[in-house]
Amino acid sequence: MCDLMPASQPAEKIGKMKKLRRTLSESFRSIAFKKEDSGFDEICVTKMSTRSCQGTDSVVKPLDTIPEDKKVRVQRTQSGFDPFEKPASQVKRVHSENNACISAKSSSAGKESPKLRRHSSPSSPTSPKFGKADSYEKLEKLGEGSYATVYKGKSKVNGKLVALKVIRLQEEEGTPFTAIREASLLKGLKHANIVLLHDIIHTKETLTLVFEYVHTDLCQYMDKYPGGLHPDNVKLFLFQLLRGLSYIHQRYILHRDLKPQNLLISDTGELKLADFGLARAKSVPSHTYSNEVVTLWYRPPDVLLGSTDYSTCLDMWGVGCIFIEMIQGVAAFPGMKDIHDQLERIFLVIGTPSEDSWPGVNSLPHFKPDRFTVYSAKKLRQAWNKLGYVDNAEELASRFLQCFPKNRLSAQAALNHEYFSNLPPRLWELQDMSSIFTVPNVKLQTESGDSIQVCARRNSHGKASSDSKH
Repeated sequence: MCDLMPASQPAEKIGKMKKLRRTLSESFRSIAFKKEDSGFDEICVTKMSTRSCQGTDSVVKPLDTIPEDKKVRVQRTQSGFDPFEKPASQVKRVHSENNACISAKSSSAGKESPKLRRHSSPSSPTSPKFGKADSYEKLEKLGEGSYATVYKGKSKVNGKLVALKVIRLQEEEGTPFTAIREASLLKGLKHANIVLLHDIIHTKETLTLVFEYVHTDLCQYMDKYPGGLHPDNVKLFLFQLLRGLSYIHQRYILHRDLKPQNLLISDTGELKLADFGLARAKSVPSHTYSNEVVTLWYRPPDVLLGSTDYSTCLDMWGVGCIFIEMIQGVAAFPGMKDIHDQLERIFLVIGTPSEDSWPGVNSLPHFKPDRFTVYSAKKLRQAWNKLGYVDNAEELASRFLQCFPKNRLSAQAALNHEYFSNLPPRLWELQDMSSIFTVPNVKLQTESGDSIQVCARRNSHGKASSDSKH
């Protein structure tokens, strides 16, 4: 189960925060991020999806590199492809098209190709190197927001394609907190189901984060199959999502903005957590968390009701919403008006909470019993009938969609749920950086493109369809 973490100290004064920002901006200029040539792993490029959502920024302190033995956790507040822009007041689904993917295998550990050695040789001071602005060529613009522009790029060091997130710096404000947090977190996160940060380039005018960028995202993938995904593919995507979340939750990091367009999908079916732009660590003093986090459709009821004291439970509600959306083919709680409308949609299925079902709910800032219609809890399959077509799916979804935060199933516990019992045991033995698709017979099923089909056979991982055919 999820445990709540205590709230921390009040926020610093705005003047001090600006001064700290400028100081950190200067410190970025002095940092040299050393890259091993052999560490430049698989690189993919995509055109990014764009979707705006409701939410506000929270003023938090930046992070240094996160020690493994420190307790840290993260919050996210914004949405859309650009984690630095201010969110809109309504949720909009707008997706980019014509995605392309180019992936390459990393070189063997401890071995460099002659080309890499030649480029990084001290005897060639003018040859391109990692960490230098002229080491990457911009090919085309993929998207632009208020603070950052994303380009398809090419590395002059090894000729591979990359995604360049170019953050514009303001002289007075210095380096944006979002950039500091994202860079700080991703430097320390190495997992097959988390997007990789390959390089960081800092100049007077810009901070550029060089990412792997994969074929598409889950939102675009699901849009191609409006009737829902193949049950086996849902299981593999969910397993990878929980695997990535378990990794960051064990390091006391919260994603805080789980939604389909922040889950990248490679051409081989690998799912990767992305968009850590507003990450935050609990290892530094800070005020309580903002309650304006997570895209409205995936925001848990405790946060909607004004709670600022939460932990990994926050992400697990989002997992439940995404799980249902993959199976059913539609968003679980697509609020169209405001927070009240969103809560009404949740209570209609889960039941209107009370002190008996949710101890402490009456103390939440936005909970007024007379403002909400009293609903009784229903079986989830009454709202989403396709949950009943897959063994143990409804029970697992119900463990995620608990109004009382502490009752939600943790990511690690969910990986051991009966729903996954027909998967190969080797999946639980993989190293962090190993893909689930390295296990024999684990592949995506061919999507029908129509309504989701009831899968009569268990654990039938057929040949994956080519994404070029989708």
